[in-house]
Amino acid sequence: MSAAEGPLVVGVDTSTQSTKALVVDVATGEVVASGQAPHTVTTGAGRESDPRQWWDALGEALRQCGDAAREAAAVSIGGQQHGLVTLDGHGEPVRPALLWNDVRSAPQARRLIDELGGPKGWVERTGSVPGASFTVTKWAWLAEHEPDAVRATKAVRLPHDYLTERLTGQGTTDRGDASGTGWWAAAAESYDAETLAHVGLDPALLPRVVRPGEVAGTVRDSHDLPFSKGTLVAPGTGDNAAAALGLGLRPGVPVLSLGTSGTAYAVSTRRPADPTGTVAGFADAQGDWLPLACTLNCTLAVDRVAALLNLDREAVEPASGVTLLPYLDGERTPNLPNASGLLHGLRHDTTGGQLLQAAYDGAVHALLGALDLVLDEDADRSVPLLLIGGGARGSAWQQTVRRLSGRPVRIPEAKELVALGAAAQAAGLLTGEDPAAVARRWNTAAGPVLDPVERDDAALARISGVLSDAAPLLERGDDGR
Repeated sequence: MSAAEGPLVVGVDTSTQSTKALVVDVATGEVVASGQAPHTVTTGAGRESDPRQWWDALGEALRQCGDAAREAAAVSIGGQQHGLVTLDGHGEPVRPALLWNDVRSAPQARRLIDELGGPKGWVERTGSVPGASFTVTKWAWLAEHEPDAVRATKAVRLPHDYLTERLTGQGTTDRGDASGTGWWAAAAESYDAETLAHVGLDPALLPRVVRPGEVAGTVRDSHDLPFSKGTLVAPGTGDNAAAALGLGLRPGVPVLSLGTSGTAYAVSTRRPADPTGTVAGFADAQGDWLPLACTLNCTLAVDRVAALLNLDREAVEPASGVTLLPYLDGERTPNLPNASGLLHGLRHDTTGGQLLQAAYDGAVHALLGALDLVLDEDADRSVPLLLIGGGARGSAWQQTVRRLSGRPVRIPEAKELVALGAAAQAAGLLTGEDPAAVARRWNTAAGPVLDPVERDDAALARISGVLSDAAPLLERGDDGR
């Protein structure tokens, strides 16, 4: 570890499967220490985690950072969006958190859309049409299926809120993460009384929304983490808003994030409103907007196909007419929560490598199909796509995105962009800078640019055609409903 030139900050990414912590030099952006610890996620009917695991994982990740974490002057938590954390009067979880990729609330999502003004009404009020990922639908599911848990709940939080509150003792959130709940009114930038009343959620149970640049609190002394009492705590934010900060993202620059889920987003100065529900009208962590489309099936789905075929994930061959829609966990974009995977065009001479490439094509097709809706109409289409997330390091992912987008692709060399964005937010508390400007000063988006190749329009048309023809089957789901 080299000597730091400036004060140190800690940025945290509490994601679906692990918590990562980075200690970063504010002056240079150098990562002087890092740590990571895993979470457990249930794999039964839903996707749940005990929030106390996140706290334990944070402690372990910070211990791996050694003395550097103890020297930090500020800390910020970035976290997985949408998760429903229910706490009792003592701040303990009432039940495991319902995670973003738990789609059991799909019926409640459809009902809420119908009952509160349809897609247009939801977009006008909250900026988004809620799907099964949104927190409001999870609360409605909980009220219907576990009313005792609802009665025992004295506080409702998002995953990053839970960790921030354990640090400070104060219930806070930020506009970026709040905008993914379905009960935050985008135009008014406040909780929506009509929505909360409809789902029976007392606004007193919700955290205070901290403004961009505001201090959320300071580290209290009743904790077991290596922070000094009084260390500044930034508002934190959701993972995609944190990654946007970590890239120093300017309006109009498109991002594809290839992780457990796949996301397409860009910062916009205009509040988005897509009544189809494909694009969520999220807020960013600064004061602008972050229109975003998300797919449930990305790297995990492709890796599962590779495992079924007993192939390395890079062992692809040209798809040659075979189409695979890898909707292994239902799907969010397109909105098919009950769907399962679908294979079309299989022939005797189809190889395993061709099937694997078809899985990549199906996942990337869904993301690129949403990208045009994410970007403003006047966006410069020659700007390179920023490809981030774990999948961005894989050649098969890179080449599939190039071939199906026809655009130049930049691969930022910086890793752990969610944690870096959180660190930039923490640094902004100390320096008074815009966190995105901090990240640009750190040059976090630097990386090689892959030149564009001719777009594979035939593959795009083939996948679109299969998706259209199979829509009735996919909408019923594998249980025939």
